[in-house]
Amino acid sequence: MSVSQRPTTSWLMIFLPFALGYYLSYLLRTVNAVISPDLTADLGLSASDLGLLTSVYFLTFGIAQIPLGIALDRYGPKRVLGTLLLLAAAGSAAFALGETRSQLTLARGLIGFGVSACLMAGLKGFALWYPPERQSSMTGFIMAAGALGALTASTPMEALLPVLGWRGVFWLIAGLSLALSLAVFNTLPGDAAHTSNESLGQTLKSVAQIFLSPAFLRFAGSATFFTGGFMAMQSLWAIPWLMQVNGFSISHAAQYLMILNLGMLTGQLSIGLFGTRLSQRGITPLNFLQFGYGTMLVVQLLILTQTGPALPLWFMLGILSAANAQTYIATATQFPKSAFGRVSTAINLMAFAGAFIVQWGMGIALDILQFHEYSMVIALKIAFAGLIAIQVLCYVPLFMKNKSRQ
Repeated sequence: MSVSQRPTTSWLMIFLPFALGYYLSYLLRTVNAVISPDLTADLGLSASDLGLLTSVYFLTFGIAQIPLGIALDRYGPKRVLGTLLLLAAAGSAAFALGETRSQLTLARGLIGFGVSACLMAGLKGFALWYPPERQSSMTGFIMAAGALGALTASTPMEALLPVLGWRGVFWLIAGLSLALSLAVFNTLPGDAAHTSNESLGQTLKSVAQIFLSPAFLRFAGSATFFTGGFMAMQSLWAIPWLMQVNGFSISHAAQYLMILNLGMLTGQLSIGLFGTRLSQRGITPLNFLQFGYGTMLVVQLLILTQTGPALPLWFMLGILSAANAQTYIATATQFPKSAFGRVSTAINLMAFAGAFIVQWGMGIALDILQFHEYSMVIALKIAFAGLIAIQVLCYVPLFMKNKSRQ
């Protein structure tokens, strides 16, 4: 199918299923931030319990990335995404039915595995079915769809909870996941042409070489603790921070989470609309990271020290988080184009491993600090300061020269 000749059809048949998939993925990623008070009350969870329950999504999502990259190259986005969305539906239903911490943790893990292909399948599909000059804008727009999912998981979700309860919300998501899986199987172009000439052993060897490459390691830290750290805060710890440190009610905190996500949407749309023009003027993905992460460190320090009005700071943090998507492109440019899928999923693995580490690690830190009689406010500030310190260390390699291209 020639998308350039049939743009409306391609938008409905190709872009929309991928965009809805990433919308759903981000909704499921961040929904626990708003339902966390209800989960804690219903199940009697500690901070570390809540951190583990929520972060296991990132663990299974991350574990799936390497086999996902191989599967996308061998079987194509249609079969891979359609099948995994069925698992997301099953995981959401299991979460709605869960009665214990263990049951909910297992269900959350299945959800993470089920939505693990939503972004990567989209990027693979765009590379297959859209011309090169449209790649930047399509990537920006699908990231914006994810931001809409995050927006839905803030104030709209908080308003929906009294009506459906958190179990009803997950039944609704299960139905949407099932419907989207059927749509993917029925609308995306076929995957029959997707084959690989490499043996499995050769493919695994190439993946290992990527992880050991200095070009990859240069960006691995920032992917882990900037991208992963932002996801950990956005999907869980932002709400406790706003309620404890800023003294907001759950409704007020959910509104600020919506502002954060609105900022992320603004940033992603801006890159989608202006990214090509900036590239033509010599602004590289690495430049985006250097500026975006440097400014993000400043904004986070202002949030930590409660310097200045909170609302514009959280909005600006969301805007700057749009730089996270540039990590995939900045890393991929250091490798041959044929390795794009494996490089991008490797970076995605680092990001989601970071989200798991930061989300659960902050929960453990909070429990330890409170055990030693620190208040929740001070414990949150210490944990957040620790994250910022690690991010500073990961920021430095972005200014080091890459001596060789792979």
